[in-house]
Amino acid sequence: MNSPRSGDAMSTLPCRVLIAVDSSMASRQALTYARNILPFGAEVRLVSVAENPHTLFPTGRHVARALDLAREELLHDAAEALDRARELMSECDVRIEAEVIDLSKRGGDVAGALLEAADSWRADLMVVGARQHQGLQRWVEGTVSEPLTRRLRCPILVVPENHSRTGGHLPERILFAVDGSPQSMSALRHGVRFATPDTHLRAVYVIDRAVRFSDFFPIDSLQDAFVEEGNQALAAAEPVLADVSTQTTTALVRTGPTSDDVAHAIVREASGWDAQLIVMGTHGRRGMARWILGSVAGRVAQITQTPLLLVQATGA
Repeated sequence: MNSPRSGDAMSTLPCRVLIAVDSSMASRQALTYARNILPFGAEVRLVSVAENPHTLFPTGRHVARALDLAREELLHDAAEALDRARELMSECDVRIEAEVIDLSKRGGDVAGALLEAADSWRADLMVVGARQHQGLQRWVEGTVSEPLTRRLRCPILVVPENHSRTGGHLPERILFAVDGSPQSMSALRHGVRFATPDTHLRAVYVIDRAVRFSDFFPIDSLQDAFVEEGNQALAAAEPVLADVSTQTTTALVRTGPTSDDVAHAIVREASGWDAQLIVMGTHGRRGMARWILGSVAGRVAQITQTPLLLVQATGA
């Protein structure tokens, strides 16, 4: 059931949550995690997308019947997934509606269907599951993940299939990846909505020592610039965290000089610190702090075993 909330926490948590559902364990993990963060009285929209079999199999006169049977099976599987999701959410004090989107009738792809559903319903948050070691789940995999993170107007919460933490409460340890840009600060302010005064909050800035332009710029000079910018970014984050919780820390995190990148540094920090949620902006400013980009956020989503909240940059 829903975890206890103070009145202030209830007022800031997302109240219109769209959850993408299918028959996978990743989807079940996403539902379980979402159940713990929903405030009392929230509106939940469960959406299961039945793909168009004509886009999955070759077409021709002799396969028409097979395609009809495939469509019926896809619709049946989608409806069953919604039934299981309803059952899992049954103990929550929330209002639930459910929808099967049939791409055979409406056309388009899974990403487009989810984007339209979230946009038309004016969702505050979309929740999806992620299969580890296989990229993101169908609706956020490959070419689908890019339009979701780029075009989605509300934040998206990605819950890895291998996420094993249980419990009926908000995350107790939240890690924020910041770069000092207005976009990452916006993500920071959005992420603290999931915190309470007792939540442990940690902001990190990653210094990328695996410099890609070392032929043009002295490595030491770049690292000095990263350190200065990182300190400024963390200084800007500190009062935002302190305004919410009494348990806050900040840190400069460094990648290895070779065979490493920012995404892996963030994931290592989250794992080592035992974070229960990572918060990132999907776009950051270009230049010195260029690393918080959709591609980096996508790589974090593909390798992390910690749930990840991606906040779209306003006006990006």
